[in-house]
Amino acid sequence: MQTGPKNLITDVAGLKVGNAQDARVKSGTTVLTADAPFTAAFHVMGGAPGTRETDLLAPDKTVEKVDALVLSGGSAFGLDAASGAADKLRANGRGFLVADQNVPIVPAAILFDLLNGGDKGWSRSPYYALGQEALAQASEEFALGTQGAGTGATTASFKGGLGSASLITPSGHTVGALVAVNALGDAVVPDSQNFWAAPWEIGNEFGGRGGAPKGHAVWPKTKLSDQNTTIAIVATDADLTKAELTRFATAAHDGMARALVPSHTPMDGDLVFGVSTNARPIQDALADPILLGHAAATSLARAIARGVYAATPSEGDLLPSYSAAYPQS
Repeated sequence: MQTGPKNLITDVAGLKVGNAQDARVKSGTTVLTADAPFTAAFHVMGGAPGTRETDLLAPDKTVEKVDALVLSGGSAFGLDAASGAADKLRANGRGFLVADQNVPIVPAAILFDLLNGGDKGWSRSPYYALGQEALAQASEEFALGTQGAGTGATTASFKGGLGSASLITPSGHTVGALVAVNALGDAVVPDSQNFWAAPWEIGNEFGGRGGAPKGHAVWPKTKLSDQNTTIAIVATDADLTKAELTRFATAAHDGMARALVPSHTPMDGDLVFGVSTNARPIQDALADPILLGHAAATSLARAIARGVYAATPSEGDLLPSYSAAYPQS
């Protein structure tokens, strides 16, 4: 398989990603946007989601395209990040036009990182400002690991993080994934250096340490708390409708299950947004959607491992980073 040139979701031409974080709070926000509105859908498989404006992404709803998507830490407070991004978009003339009013469409999903050792004693939520800053930073190039919505993320054994990856399908379509990994379970096989996603690794994108020799025979380690939720975006340039993107996002959840054990638990709000820039037509109505779904799942599994792999130590961490526990030789 071949990645895009950056091995990021922004290999889908036209997409941009911006990160903003507050080291003291140990939290942050990530915004995906583009120069023009894009088609979006979503699918939830976790039991504890937190969202904004996701109902309008259903295939039967009127609004077809959105101006940005927000992934944020902060639990319910993090939904303020979408308000910050929406106000900045409106000031830039973006939005769904209703008479003489522009209403930016900015769906969002949040993860719980309020008990990760950061200072959460704010008198006013920092997320509105983080949403504006992340939008202002939007670019084709962005950092992974302890960045944006992945800043305060955790898994059962290691720090989580922000991850991304991409693939080119046999039809020439580009697929990319972006994820904030904050799971109840683990991305790494217990008592090993091996990522659960290792069978899908391309090159040495998360260390090249290979897969575990066999599946783990004991019950998986978990955080046993409600401090979870892995939130993701999968994107493509293939010309897909909202209904087709819903299936695309649904297929991507397979990647979450490949990379996180366990996943989709009652205490995770696992959610995937599906995005299309609609730039490239579908050539084979049967084969292309199947391969696009597989590419979405594979890219998301790899992005999850890359996010954990790229996380770095920070003052006050309650968990080690993978990079500190298993430094590259």
